[in-house]
Amino acid sequence: MRLQTYDGGNGPRAAVLTDGGLLDAWEILGDPAGSSLRELIAGDRLGEVGRLIEDDPGVEPLDPGEITILAPVTDPEKIICIGLNYRAHAEEAGIELPTAPTIFGKYRNALTGDGATVTLPEASAKVDYEAEVAFVIGRRAKDVPVEVALDHVAGYMLLNDLSARDLQFLTPQWMAGKVFDGSAPCGPALVTPDEAGPHDAIGISLELNGEQMQGSSTADLIFSVPELVSRLSEWMTLEPGDIVSTGTPSGVGSVRKPRVWLNDGDRLTVASPTLGELHTAIAR
Repeated sequence: MRLQTYDGGNGPRAAVLTDGGLLDAWEILGDPAGSSLRELIAGDRLGEVGRLIEDDPGVEPLDPGEITILAPVTDPEKIICIGLNYRAHAEEAGIELPTAPTIFGKYRNALTGDGATVTLPEASAKVDYEAEVAFVIGRRAKDVPVEVALDHVAGYMLLNDLSARDLQFLTPQWMAGKVFDGSAPCGPALVTPDEAGPHDAIGISLELNGEQMQGSSTADLIFSVPELVSRLSEWMTLEPGDIVSTGTPSGVGSVRKPRVWLNDGDRLTVASPTLGELHTAIAR
């Protein structure tokens, strides 16, 4: 399944993208009290929604002109990002491969959906792009062995870890450059593992104004998805709806010669053969 969150005037609601259009997930379930996708995941109801869709629930598709598509999960408890997790990216940055995942966080203000316009922060003149594959936790995870870690993944989506490099390196910690409003466009949908494909074979690329800047797959990850779930669950309890962004491939603007920084009017497309396309416009 491909799950999205939309706002039709009554706040964020979970929906399922089908060949016939976007269907409200809670209407499919016949549950008027439900609303968010995180709630759907936490209640372990994704399978129920899938079965009902196969049986033709008789739900009318939403009118695209009357809704706004939001980030697939708008209210995660945590947004955990992994740095330097592609071998080729660590090599291009001249950094030794890490022996443990490098983590930092973002906040909910960073989340925005497919087709959004992100305004660059006035405090930065050097904002970069980072195409990433993110996954969303489906079941609470604490001290999870690698062998069963994938059982805790609800699905995958694209994420662009927009990074203000001049702010990022003001301090030894990276957070200052990672948290501006809209700095985590994600989507277009949360794709369940059966459609996303093997965790170590998800392709990803990024185009800036039609020119490809990044291209790789999760086969190049230093720490794989199950390894990340296992290791992170040793460090903290992962909750349903938590977002984990797995790192970016080589080709970021900050290591190019000449360097490439985002400017007003730029258009970014992060794409994957199985996860779709995530479009973002840049404004100053």
